Amino acid sequence: MNITKKMARVAGILYLVIIICAGFSQGYVRSSLIMPDSAAATAANIAASEGLFRIGFVSDLIAFMSDLIVAALFYILLKPVNQTLALAAAWLRLLAHPAIATVNLLNHFVALKLLNGADYLAVFSADQLHALVLLFLNMHMIGYLIAGAFFGVHLLLLGYLLFKSDLFPGILGVLIAVAAAGYLIESFGNFLYPEHKAAYALIVAIPAVIGEVTLTLWLLIKGVKSRPSVSMA
Repeated sequence: MNITKKMARVAGILYLVIIICAGFSQGYVRSSLIMPDSAAATAANIAASEGLFRIGFVSDLIAFMSDLIVAALFYILLKPVNQTLALAAAWLRLLAHPAIATVNLLNHFVALKLLNGADYLAVFSADQLHALVLLFLNMHMIGYLIAGAFFGVHLLLLGYLLFKSDLFPGILGVLIAVAAAGYLIESFGNFLYPEHKAAYALIVAIPAVIGEVTLTLWLLIKGVKSRPSVSMA
């Protein structure tokens, strides 16, 4: 049990790293620099805040690397409930972030490379370069949504496993399952009915913050539920 609690707390520490790093890069860096309706303004913002844009890239990379370890720890903690579902949940998390989302970071970095003034880019006018910058950043957002679909299914399985596990309170599983629904609605909703993307952002943000932050705090503070000691008398 002591080792199990330590693994849970390590998962909590890394989950906190993920929340902070991903929240910073997506919720602050890109949201403050990208102007969806103005390619020129977006390019100017990135050029003026190149260091911040690069930090956002590195912050995402740290989050996705941390997620690889979190996926493994959740698998170890939850495989006694159902090894097949725990393995499926781990693979879905690995596909969502260490795989899809990490490769998708190329779209983030290409936007910066287009503005670096390389000689081979001289064939493009300034307006064309700015349009390409916004195009790649839009592709990055689409990649985020694709990863979010995989992550949503992962959270659905994770919620079930947490609910069934005797190491965690059932309410954690319920909250994570609700967060899963938010991710799935955001991903599929944006692809099917993109005109409502502002609503989808709220639908995913509120349950994700409540569910994932609650799980993180539980892992950090409690670790896992203590089993009652068995008397040897």
